[in-house]
Amino acid sequence: MKKVLLFTALLLLANSCQGQKINSSDRGSGPARAPQFAGQFYPADSTKLSKAIAAFLNDAKPAKSDHPLAIIVPHAGYIFSGQIAADGYNQVKGNRYDLVVILGTNHTTAGFTGISVYPKGSFDTPIGSAAVDDSAAAELMKSDRDVTANPAVHEREHSIEVQIPFVKYLFPHAKIIPVVVGEPDADMCVRFGRALAGILKDKRSLIVASSDLSHYPRFDDALSIDHATLTAIESMDIDRIESYMSGQLRKNTPQLSTCACGEAPIMAAIAAAKELGANYASTISYTNSGYSPVGRADQVVGYGAVVIGRGKLSTAVSIDTTEVDPFYKLTSSDKEALLSYARRTIEQILTTETVPLPRNLGACLKVRRGAFVTLKKNGELRGCIGSMSGDRPLGTVVGAMALQAAFNDTRFDPLGEQELPRVEIEISALTPFTEVKSADEVVLGRDGVVVRKGNRQAVFLPQVATETGWSKEVFLDQLCYKAGLEKGDWKTAQLFTFQADVFSESEFGSTEHR
Repeated sequence: MKKVLLFTALLLLANSCQGQKINSSDRGSGPARAPQFAGQFYPADSTKLSKAIAAFLNDAKPAKSDHPLAIIVPHAGYIFSGQIAADGYNQVKGNRYDLVVILGTNHTTAGFTGISVYPKGSFDTPIGSAAVDDSAAAELMKSDRDVTANPAVHEREHSIEVQIPFVKYLFPHAKIIPVVVGEPDADMCVRFGRALAGILKDKRSLIVASSDLSHYPRFDDALSIDHATLTAIESMDIDRIESYMSGQLRKNTPQLSTCACGEAPIMAAIAAAKELGANYASTISYTNSGYSPVGRADQVVGYGAVVIGRGKLSTAVSIDTTEVDPFYKLTSSDKEALLSYARRTIEQILTTETVPLPRNLGACLKVRRGAFVTLKKNGELRGCIGSMSGDRPLGTVVGAMALQAAFNDTRFDPLGEQELPRVEIEISALTPFTEVKSADEVVLGRDGVVVRKGNRQAVFLPQVATETGWSKEVFLDQLCYKAGLEKGDWKTAQLFTFQADVFSESEFGSTEHR
C-alpha cells in the first residue's frame, strides 16, 4: 500500500504576496504592521484569500443570535479552522460595526502576563488594511492599569492577525483595537472586561475572542474534552471555566497541553459582554483537526465557534459523539455526497489553498472506515491512493485521499486546475478487515486482501482480480511481490479480507468531469 503523505507541506510554502493595493486612508496614524503569516496560515494572494473567505461564509452555519455582542472563533490555519471561524463571523455578518476589538492570546513573548494593546497604526492584510482606533486604545489604557502599549508582543503573534482578513472582508470600514491578553488570571480578565465594556457601551462594536480549544489529545479524547469546555463557556461563569480547565489538566489526559489556548481572551470577552447585557453564550459549531482532510487522528487541535449576546436565541449546538456500525451500508445519497465532497476538496485547494470541512454527509461523518480514491482521465488511471486505518470518519478519509490521489501519487504529476473538469472520481469505501485462516476463505472479485508478514504489508482492492483475470494463486503471489515478499509467502503470512463499496461519478449522471 502506498504510504499516505500529509498534504500540509504544500500549504506551508509561502506564495508571492499579490495583495490588494492599500489605501492610505485605511491606515491609522502610526506604523503599519505587515502580515507575518500570509502564505502560511491563510493565502497570501488577495484573490485566493477573498475566495477562501467567501467559500467558508457560503458554507457557514446560519445566524441564530438576536443581538450578538461577542464571538469566540479559532485562530489556526484556515485550512484547519477557517470554516469554524466563518461560522462565528456569520453570526454577525450584515451588521454594521464602527469598531471591532480583537482579543488574542500570547504565543511568542515569554514572561508576558499582562494585557497589551496595539496603540496606533494599522494591520495590513493581502485584501487591505485595518486601522487601529488610537483614541479608543488610549482610553482603554487609561481605564485599566493592567493595559499597556507593548507593540513587541504583537510582532509575531498570529492569534490576532488571522482574524483581520475576516474583519476586513465583512466590515471594510471598521476600525480595530488589537489586544493580547497574556494570562488567564480571572480577576485581571474581569477588570479588563469591565473597562472594555465602559469604552464600548456607546459604540457600534463587536468583540472577537481568538481561541482554539484542546491541543494535541487523541481524536476521541478531544471530542469529550472540547464538549465539556464549550459547556463551561456557555455557562458564562468565569470561575467555572477556570476551574474546569485547570481540573481537566490535572487528569493527565495523554498529550493534552491545554483545553483552550485563548482562555484569557475568552474570560475577558465574557466579562465585557455580561457588562454590556449579555444573557447567553451559545455554541455555533465545532470540529477538530482530525476531521480535516489534511489532519491526523493521533494528535488533534479542537476548534469551536461561540456567540455571546442578549435577547432571544435558537437552540444551542451539541457535539454528537455517537458511533455508527462500521459495516453500515452506504445509501445512494451517501455516495453522491462523498463524490461531491471529493471533487470540492480538490477544487477548493486549487483555487483557495484551503479545503472544505466535511459537512452534511450524514452517517459518513460518524462511521470510521478506510477508503481509496481513484482518478481517471479519458478512462486511464490519473491517480489512486487510499487509507485502510479506519481511525477517522469516512467523509474525512475520502477528502484526504482525494487530495493524495490528485497531488501525491508519485506515478503522476500533480493534478492541474485545468485538468480537473476532465477527471472522473471513483471511491472505494472499505469494510473493516477480517483475518482469515487460509487463502481458501478468499473469494476473488468479492474480497480485497491484505498480506502481512513481519514488517512487510500490501493490499489489493477487490476489483484487482476482476480487472486482471488472475487466478487466486497468481493474485496472491502478485500481492506478495507488491509487499516485497517472495512467491508463495502468502501461505505462511497473515491474510485479511475486506469488501469495498465501489462507486463513481458516472453512475450518478455527473457531467462535471466530461
